[in-house]
Amino acid sequence: MNKKTRKKRIKLKFGDVVFNIINYSAYAAFTLICIFPFYYLFINTISDNELVRKGLINFVPRGVHFENYIRLLQVNDLFGSFAVTLARTIFGTFLMVLASAFVGYLVTQQEMWGRSFWYRFLVITMYFNAGIIPWYLNMAMLGLTNRFWAYIIPGIVAPYNIILVKTYIESAIPAELEESAALDGASHMKIFLSIILPLAKPILATITIFGAVGHWNSFQDSLILMQSAPKLYTLQHRLYIYLNTTSNLAALMSAGSTSGISKSVMDSALNGKVIKYTIAMVTIIPILLVYPFMQRYFEKGIMIGAVKG
Repeated sequence: MNKKTRKKRIKLKFGDVVFNIINYSAYAAFTLICIFPFYYLFINTISDNELVRKGLINFVPRGVHFENYIRLLQVNDLFGSFAVTLARTIFGTFLMVLASAFVGYLVTQQEMWGRSFWYRFLVITMYFNAGIIPWYLNMAMLGLTNRFWAYIIPGIVAPYNIILVKTYIESAIPAELEESAALDGASHMKIFLSIILPLAKPILATITIFGAVGHWNSFQDSLILMQSAPKLYTLQHRLYIYLNTTSNLAALMSAGSTSGISKSVMDSALNGKVIKYTIAMVTIIPILLVYPFMQRYFEKGIMIGAVKG
């Protein structure tokens, strides 16, 4: 005779119910607080520009249109700058993660020559910076100005990320695995590729997010190093030029000089706030699309990798 199995329901006390209601309400409110800035930006970019300029759009979009995004897509060489930024984000992040993983693994090896010295040397570089001018002169002497590799090479060695990887390996990966592989004749490179990389996915995902966000949002290196190479401007730099142009046009219009300026350009210049909102949305969306795929690794990686240094 078959017996029907029923799930036992745990009876919650009144105090537990009240606690759960308060707890869920607090988390829901916190979630809304985090989401609202993005929602506010978005509804202001698709609402009537005149209403946005007057600050009348707060919760519900009015006069919905997508003309602001269409105008932004018409910015000169925008897609070229997007391609440059995408390329530097992919290659720069990949090389940084690979270097951080390998160096982080090396400094965990007791037999490494001068291990303590090189590790401390890496840490010291986090606290001392010569400044922008010496940095620019150094880049110029290395022949990296007006070259795409100026975006990639300086960021390959990231001391903070190396520290995170080193700490993760020491905390989360048993040393016995490496010792067993070494006894079986595996080289350091074999151990690194077969054991360390597969088991270090959480921390590698974490530093991948750090690197990708840094490369995607990078602006200063393009502004300083690519003065004679407009084709290598990053997306942030190109949008910065567009924002400055519209701001200058707005200043000319306020002074009464509007000759030779088309109506569409005048409309854009009059709505500087809308332009800023649209630019912010365009630069934020790619990161928002990538982060959910890394989020499950990110929390574990950052917690374990930051326990000790």
